[in-house]
Amino acid sequence: MIRIAQLLCLAGLLLQCEGQGLQTCLTHPTYRPAENADITVVCGTNNMFLRVLICPMYFGGYNESLMALNAKFNVPSCYGVADWTVNPPVLQFNFSISQEALTLCGNNMNITSQVGSGIFSDFSQIQSVNVSGLINSWDPSTSTITYRQQLMYQFSCLYPLQYLVNNTELSVSGVSLAVKDNNGTFISTLSMGLFSTADYSTRLLIPGSGLQLKTRIYVQVKATNLTNKFNVLLDRCYATTSPYPASSTSYDLFVGCIRDAQTRIDWNGMSQVAQFSFEAFRFVEHKNLSISTFYLHCATRLCENSTCASLLPRCTRKREVQAPEYNTTSDVATITSGPITTRVDNSGPLTSRLTASASVPQLTYVGVATGLLSFFLFDWLSTSGLAQ
Repeated sequence: MIRIAQLLCLAGLLLQCEGQGLQTCLTHPTYRPAENADITVVCGTNNMFLRVLICPMYFGGYNESLMALNAKFNVPSCYGVADWTVNPPVLQFNFSISQEALTLCGNNMNITSQVGSGIFSDFSQIQSVNVSGLINSWDPSTSTITYRQQLMYQFSCLYPLQYLVNNTELSVSGVSLAVKDNNGTFISTLSMGLFSTADYSTRLLIPGSGLQLKTRIYVQVKATNLTNKFNVLLDRCYATTSPYPASSTSYDLFVGCIRDAQTRIDWNGMSQVAQFSFEAFRFVEHKNLSISTFYLHCATRLCENSTCASLLPRCTRKREVQAPEYNTTSDVATITSGPITTRVDNSGPLTSRLTASASVPQLTYVGVATGLLSFFLFDWLSTSGLAQ
């Protein structure tokens, strides 16, 4: 009895849709057989947006009430919404890339690996997650045979696990990072902290006059709200003279196997915390300034803890060091620290102090030589009678 009621409701909805949409589509240029180009997919940061031309559906004997994600016709939220106000008319699907939404409508999620490129060109593997599914038609025919051609639209979105978001704030900042696993999705928050102690327990306080050169700075990148399936992996950390990395001088602290001599990596790719340290420095272009300011950036991604070891660069002493080529594109971003300032020692410029220190023994030697020369000259004059 319930099944009959459902069929009657569906039949009523079908007749309503047919009467409303068919008249519009009969005279529209897209009233034709379905094509591959009929679907448009937008891979958003929080949602996926699907737009499918609706008139080809009517041409095939279907309407919006007979189309659902992955044939989930018994789930109301897996149906699309017809938009007759746009030209051409479309059937829209908008769903969150959350665990509940993806599981509810039967979408697939697979983690894949591919060769690194761009900023990650120094690495052999980069992991991504592929979200895919179908929009299926349902044939309401009750007879033994049908003349309707089944409609099926396939879609997919590829999201990098190092889902980086541009951040150019001037304070030590956090970055929202969307991560997907086989069971769904969650939002992880990455944060960068600067510390003054080797145990990463004391926050670094930068005085108004700046840090003294060669002060060791301890950096920690941490992920919260993260399952134990993923670890934090730093691919590249570098400093720039501006909070906007693409438009200023930069200096790599480490990228792949290339590392600054004063940089120490304590923890990377082994847990949900990555840690390294470096010594405070000045940019040469700030040589005429009493205070040098720079910003720290780290290209960060998440990796499955079972495969993180294979994603780390394999560095040997005989490794041929090559500077990687960076491809600055809109989808590459970093987590950024606030301004870090360094100062010249208060005793005065280091070069002047060294010059003054070096001149002291030179003057001493000249004084001793002059005294000895005067003594011998006076003794010679006395013996020769010329001193009188």
